[in-house]
Amino acid sequence: MARPQMLKLPEALEEINMSRAAFYRMRARGQAPRLVKLPNGHLRIRRSDLDAWLNSHAATY
Repeated sequence: MARPQMLKLPEALEEINMSRAAFYRMRARGQAPRLVKLPNGHLRIRRSDLDAWLNSHAATY
C-alpha cells in the first residue's frame, strides 16, 4: 500500500496562496486542514486533507 503524499507547510501555503500567519489564524479557529507533526518535529499536510479542505471551501467562495 502506498503512503499518502505529504506536503511541507510552505508547499501547501504556496498552493493555496496563503501566508503562514493567516493559516495559523484559521487553524486556531479550527478552519484549516489538519497538520501532521512528524517524529523529527517537521510539519506536513496530507495531500488528501488539503484537497478535501479546498473542495469544501470552493463551494463557499
